[in-house]
Amino acid sequence: MHLVQRVAAVVLTLGLSASLIGCGFHLKGKGVDAIPVQYSRMSITVPDNAENLEEKLALYLSSAGVQLSNSKDAYNLRVIEYTPHLLQLAGTLRQNILRVTVTFRIEDAAGKPLTDDRTIMATRSYQYDAATVNTDKLEEKNLRQLLIDDIAQQISRQISSNRLETIAPSTTQ
Repeated sequence: MHLVQRVAAVVLTLGLSASLIGCGFHLKGKGVDAIPVQYSRMSITVPDNAENLEEKLALYLSSAGVQLSNSKDAYNLRVIEYTPHLLQLAGTLRQNILRVTVTFRIEDAAGKPLTDDRTIMATRSYQYDAATVNTDKLEEKNLRQLLIDDIAQQISRQISSNRLETIAPSTTQ
């Protein structure tokens, strides 16, 4: 009976480990190659209407190991377009759909694009009864902050995992 319990414990441990690996779980480390060398120092440029996207990007990029710098030799994360959109569906039960679209790229110190433009979109929706609830503006504000946070995390993950397509150098002579 003692051997059966040991075998059951080993099988259970292996099964749980396999399920963690199968679902995509992995420990996040800070190895030497966590951030591509050319992106280890960068500045952030966002449009005026981007609310607090710059602050969120600074937070997530610095936690991923990027040194934020305004020096002349630092690369630049440029947010080219920031587009918030609100779709309201009226009826007895109202539904609002919030969508934020951000297009960005990384440029060298001279402003020359190093990566292709990348567009990220985040969407959230919520419902409320217009006759009983009058907090849709507060809900919209909270969800908009969640969308900005989500987009900043996505951008920082793509930079830290080096998932951005680089532009091939032109050979014009």
